[in-house]
Amino acid sequence: MNILIFGPNGSGKGTQGAIVQKKFGVAHIETGVIFRENISKGTELGKKAKGYIDRGELVPDEITVPMILNRLKEDDCKDGWLLDGFPRNLAQAEALYEALEKEGIKLDYVIEIELDRQTSKNRIMGRRLCANDNNHPNNIYIDAIKPAEKDGTFVCRVCGGELSARADDQDEAAIGKRHDIYYDTETGTTAGINYFKDRAVVIGVDGKPGVKEVSEELLEKLG
Repeated sequence: MNILIFGPNGSGKGTQGAIVQKKFGVAHIETGVIFRENISKGTELGKKAKGYIDRGELVPDEITVPMILNRLKEDDCKDGWLLDGFPRNLAQAEALYEALEKEGIKLDYVIEIELDRQTSKNRIMGRRLCANDNNHPNNIYIDAIKPAEKDGTFVCRVCGGELSARADDQDEAAIGKRHDIYYDTETGTTAGINYFKDRAVVIGVDGKPGVKEVSEELLEKLG
């Protein structure tokens, strides 16, 4: 089972991807890890990618796609893979699909964790970090993990520790730029998702409910 997974920041895509990976025993492939591994190992593609990154430029698709393809051919992907973090736009979707076709690699499913732009923004800006343990989930906009209150101040719902917000989670301009790309139906990520609708089984899942409810619906649709 070969899968692409999409979802805006705040949709729980990473959590759901991990659940799918564990359930079906497929390799969970993250684009960022592929870049880091190629650069650290000094592969030919890694050297080329590093040059662009060092100059603060985007790595072109003719480097990124072969790098991803090489990863999908490794032994741990023989029983299937779940690719997270690519493609990010329509052009990349087309390039990836053409490369998969050329190599005879079938794309079975495309998962889309659906979440409207405002809810996604709220979830990003609502994230809070516990001073005692970053793995204690707290979000002021999600009822299931809403922080506790003490003396009129939010504290960690798990341990009562002090909470803080990451600076980048509060950067509305940066969030807006990422969302402009993701929700763009002409050339952005959403356009890429739509491109796959005639080429694979696209499974849309509402990302608003809790993790358990979303995963149950997703696993049921994956069969």
